[in-house]
Amino acid sequence: MTSRRRFLTSLLAASALPRPVWADAGAPAYLAAARAPDGSFALFGLSAEGQAVFRAPLPGRGHAAAAHPVAPEAVAFARRPGTFALVIDCASGRVLHRLQSPEGRHFYGHGAFLEGGEVLCTTENDIATGKGRIGVWSRAEGYARIGEIASGGIGPHELRPLDARTLVVANGGIRTDPARGREKLNLDTMRPNLAYVDLDHGSQELVELEPDLHRNSIRHLGVGPEGDVAFAMQWQGDAMAGVPLLGLHRRGASPRLLSADLAEQITMQGYAGSVAFDGAGERVAITSPRGGRLHVFDQNGFAESVLRPDICGVAPASEGFLATDGLGGVMAAGVDGLVTLSRHDSAWDNHLVVIG
Repeated sequence: MTSRRRFLTSLLAASALPRPVWADAGAPAYLAAARAPDGSFALFGLSAEGQAVFRAPLPGRGHAAAAHPVAPEAVAFARRPGTFALVIDCASGRVLHRLQSPEGRHFYGHGAFLEGGEVLCTTENDIATGKGRIGVWSRAEGYARIGEIASGGIGPHELRPLDARTLVVANGGIRTDPARGREKLNLDTMRPNLAYVDLDHGSQELVELEPDLHRNSIRHLGVGPEGDVAFAMQWQGDAMAGVPLLGLHRRGASPRLLSADLAEQITMQGYAGSVAFDGAGERVAITSPRGGRLHVFDQNGFAESVLRPDICGVAPASEGFLATDGLGGVMAAGVDGLVTLSRHDSAWDNHLVVIG
């Protein structure tokens, strides 16, 4: 029988062993899901220059992923209304855990780590009621589900951490039911919002748009270095209406909505796919795969439009932005416009996730 002293010694020895970090997975800077030419799906790690440093197969179409802040672990989420999420060891390619949404729920394709990576939060749909929920999972307990809280609205899509216990959540406002496909069930009554949610105390602040914009579904988020939040929207009305698709918010204030000039705004076709602050936190970009455009805004408002077919993923880079398209391209967007860094035979899905 192992003595108590020997047991404690083994624990101390184990704690002294070097723990895996992202460098062990090739030091990727970003995560992105993609579809291969043969129809298979995978999660990629990309370098800052857009080169693939690892590839992990997925059982179906992925949407986005959550990157652990230290360990080379990523949680890859199925596209809505998927019910699986895979915890992947990105250094070995092994699937460590497979998360299943509770009965009567589905995931929305996004998740985020809190508490230094010990807690994973997932956006979910309670199908019977239509209410949004945030699932809470413990990494230390093998990603066991340990609770859930209300998202503050209907159709929670992306969520981002603001501090160790606080999330900002994009509640898109659209009710769906997998039994009816991707049909939108409440367009006349939808009320999207931006919710600030504390794991201990629930919703702390809700930000809604003006009534005439109640069909502007808030979907994706970017967080600046000072905690400012950028949110991208998808208009559920006439695509030629030219409504704002980008909002900025700071807690306790009113949201600020930004648009390009009307002709340029209309070309976005009412659809912003992704949003990000640049590396310096001074500019914000949104993409439209439908309009084939990347719009950049600075402190003075609309700054420039960059054309690229099927562009969608966008993330901060050391100088400007990194972007991906559905044709396999990875581009740098900065003072020199859009510069292709690499091309891949896989078609990138909607999002780029920053590691670290």
